[in-house]
Formats: sequence, structure tokens, C-alpha cells
Amino acid sequence: MNILQINSSARRLHEGQGSVSTLLANEVVQGLVERNPGAQVHVHDLAVRPLPAMDEATLGALFTPADARTQAQADRVAFNDQLIAELQAADVVVLTAPMINFGVSSQLKNWIDAVARAGVTFRYTATGPEGLLTGKKVIVVSSRGGVHRDQPSDNIVPYLKVTLAFLGMKDVDFVLAEGLNMGEEAAAKGLASAREEIAAILGEAQPA
Repeated sequence: MNILQINSSARRLHEGQGSVSTLLANEVVQGLVERNPGAQVHVHDLAVRPLPAMDEATLGALFTPADARTQAQADRVAFNDQLIAELQAADVVVLTAPMINFGVSSQLKNWIDAVARAGVTFRYTATGPEGLLTGKKVIVVSSRGGVHRDQPSDNIVPYLKVTLAFLGMKDVDFVLAEGLNMGEEAAAKGLASAREEIAAILGEAQPA
């Protein structure tokens, strides 16, 4: 099993303090590895190494033929190619999606923009778009300061369902850690609920 973990919080996790989404994602990955000895894990912590935004220079590089690119353009495309290759090779993707102002973090959006490429991870056909990243399991860990489950204020779950499915990833589970900024009791309840969801997801996971 190849596991790709993408930590998209703006905060690092250090000695158990900092990013709650990263903390819980680590627990997910640890559980997967325990159930699949020999699993390979690749981690991108975007708080440590932020990804560049999709800007005009990047678009220029992507739309320039490979043999006509400058070295800077070639390097920029090669970086995105590496991110795509990691995703293509993954059997399981563990994705953190902390809620920032009712949406995903800029770092998660930058990662999505880097790996969503026409003709590579999706393609347009006569009957509509087709995702090319099929056969993968995705586990999304989303931490929230308030409570948004099944509410209009939760833009993360519908956005990621649509985006991941567009790329071919339709087997998606969500772990929601809510109420984290609503006092100690609410935070403890939110973490306990998230860990129950993790246990349920891992219980369904079959060894590779």
C-alpha cells in the first residue's frame, strides 16, 4: 500500500501542539500502517514547504511546449509533475482540510491546482469530463472552530466531493473535528467524535 498524506494547515504540529488536522491525519496514517505492514508513506507538510500559487507565470509554463520552455518554466512544470506522480502512485490519500473562513486553506487549494491537469489527471470527452485518478481511497480530515456538519456554512465537504470526483476519486470518507474553539468541553467532544469516525473508517479498511 502506498499512502500519500497531504497536511494543508498553516500551522505545524510540534510535540503534539499546533495543527489538529495534522494530529488526526497522523493517527489515520498510523492506523493504516498498523493494518498494512510494509505500507509506504509519503508526507507533504505544506506548513513546512508551502506550494506556490497558480499564477500567470505558472500558466505560461504549462501552456508552453516542453521543448520551448525556459529553465525556470521547465523547473516549475517538473515540480507539479512530481506532485502528480505521487498522487498517481498512491493507493490511499489522507488529506487534511482545516476550515479557514468557511473554506479550505490556500495551501490545499494550491495543491489541488497543481495536480488538476487536463489530459493527465482528468480529460474532456464527447460525453463530458472524465477523472483519471481512479481506484483510490481518500480520507479527508477537517478541523473546525465551530460546528458546521450538514449546514450551509460547510463549503468544504461539497467542494472536495465535487473536486475529488472530477479527478476520478469517488471513494471519499470525511472525518470532522468540530467545536474546537468553543471551549474545552466542546473541543474534547469534537476530538472524541473525530476519533470515533477514524476508528470506524479504519475498521472498514482491509489489509492490502
